[in-house]
Amino acid sequence: MISTFTELIETVKTKEPKTISVAVAQDKEVLTAVSSAYECGIIRGAILVGDKTEIEKTANQNNIDLTNFQIEDIVEKEKACLKAVELVHKGQASLPMKGFVDTSIILKAVLNKDMGLKTGRLLSHVGVLSVTGFNRMFVISDSAMTIAPTLIEKAEIIYNAVVVAQALGIEIPRVAVLCAVEKVNPKMPATTDAEELTKMNERGEITGCLVKGPLALDNAVSVEAARHKGIHHPVAGNADVLITSNIEAGNILNKSMEYFGNAQKAGIIMGAKVPIILTSRASSIESKLNSIALGVLVTQK
Repeated sequence: MISTFTELIETVKTKEPKTISVAVAQDKEVLTAVSSAYECGIIRGAILVGDKTEIEKTANQNNIDLTNFQIEDIVEKEKACLKAVELVHKGQASLPMKGFVDTSIILKAVLNKDMGLKTGRLLSHVGVLSVTGFNRMFVISDSAMTIAPTLIEKAEIIYNAVVVAQALGIEIPRVAVLCAVEKVNPKMPATTDAEELTKMNERGEITGCLVKGPLALDNAVSVEAARHKGIHHPVAGNADVLITSNIEAGNILNKSMEYFGNAQKAGIIMGAKVPIILTSRASSIESKLNSIALGVLVTQK
């Protein structure tokens, strides 16, 4: 099982590297992360799609070597995103990466029926975080895509998250469906959804993992807290995957772990034919590099 991003990067390096296409690449952090990914051996190359003048200017100002990268000169952001996705569709790149552009614009390109990446499955954001004090990484979903998921959408969110967890080497991921409390309360729909997701797992409708909910965050990740509250289940205190009730809860959890807990993180979109490497435009170079490695890892599986 991969338990740190250093291990993740080392694992990716032992397998076949991939080529990525970067949509709207004219950004210092994006170019630095892509350059580092190439130097690390995570990728064999990159196709930088965007304003060529700005890409080269940014690279020159920050001593970033573009020698080994191809540049597709497309100034308009919508067209740059379409081109980055088209390159994957045509097999010239293995997976796309969001550059300095709104998430909605690149996702519109991914969902374009002519681009061939749409599968009919729900697209959901899957974050992976390495938190000090824990001997495992956490998979968190959905913090960026599905605003208020229905029960069926939550089942699909679990599916996408489990694929990533298994790529990290967790054979049977332990999935905690997070709520404010660990008891079912009809006045709190998230708890009734969590209970039903647990039953769906027990009936074999959600497979490849163990699901338990509702669980509060403390008794999902702390064995001591679960024991203190009398919760006896393989997932309790040992969760690998944390499923949140809505986008607000997911986004706050994800970012609070990063900014308050100094967690290292990565993020990709799952549900298309290939992962989409996607982080906030404000994310660090380290997070973007980790996200490239995570996306490549999933395609290598």
